[in-house]
Amino acid sequence: MPADHHHLVLGGDLPVHRLGFGAMRLPSGDPAAAHALARRAVDLGITFIDTADAYALGRNEELLAEALHPYPDDVVIATKAGQCHPGDEWIPLGRPEYLRQQAELSLRRLRLERIDLFQLHRIDPTVALADQIGALRQLQDEGKVRHIGLSEVTVEQIVEAGRITPIASVQNRYNLLDRRSERVLAHCERHGIAFLPWLPIAPSVRSDSPVTEVAGRLGSTPAQVSLAWLLRRSEVMVPIPGTSSRHHLEENVASVDLDLPDDDFDRLDRLGRPAPEHEPSRT
Repeated sequence: MPADHHHLVLGGDLPVHRLGFGAMRLPSGDPAAAHALARRAVDLGITFIDTADAYALGRNEELLAEALHPYPDDVVIATKAGQCHPGDEWIPLGRPEYLRQQAELSLRRLRLERIDLFQLHRIDPTVALADQIGALRQLQDEGKVRHIGLSEVTVEQIVEAGRITPIASVQNRYNLLDRRSERVLAHCERHGIAFLPWLPIAPSVRSDSPVTEVAGRLGSTPAQVSLAWLLRRSEVMVPIPGTSSRHHLEENVASVDLDLPDDDFDRLDRLGRPAPEHEPSRT
């Protein structure tokens, strides 16, 4: 599936850099800083940017459009719908008419005629999955969505959704210390589905840990080691670390070229212990 060490072909026709950018943390209160950060990500070679309709109530999408439109030909903007964020809560909302409305709003805010990757942010347990995926398939048939992805799902849900339309990507929480989605990752590898780990850097690796020790020996940071491990862990992996810091953004991108020795990879690999089954997260 990957064209080389640094790239992956998403959905069979979209080459993207294997280190993406999660835009959730763009500072909505400081548009100039947000624009500069988004532009710097693209300058560094990032071609996959992940956002959502619920991030800052749509303002996140607007900031990306303000910074990058007209988008470079190789930049893929992925967005999501299916979860609302009133106050501190994240609530799945997958009624078909709502998903279609949110897609239209995302198209407007992003200044796009077609969304390259439109992801179901969460499966709404109160709505039949077939109805939720059917709404996305309708958008696809109308030419408003190119590829469809899922977030926080099980293998069984991926298979069920795939009976309605091809699934190009899965975005589940996954990092060195959180391997509950191992079975999902294995399924993605078998079927050529891009795996987009969110929270790719476990917060605890920044403190005293084997990750810190490996980073010190390699002259890198714990975050870089964590990302380098993910990139080596699977060829379908496209981490999407987010940050509001230009310095951290540049650090993250440099992880693509970090050569993780076999012994260190194996040692880090033993840190995580996958649970028997993935349990979707609320956030």
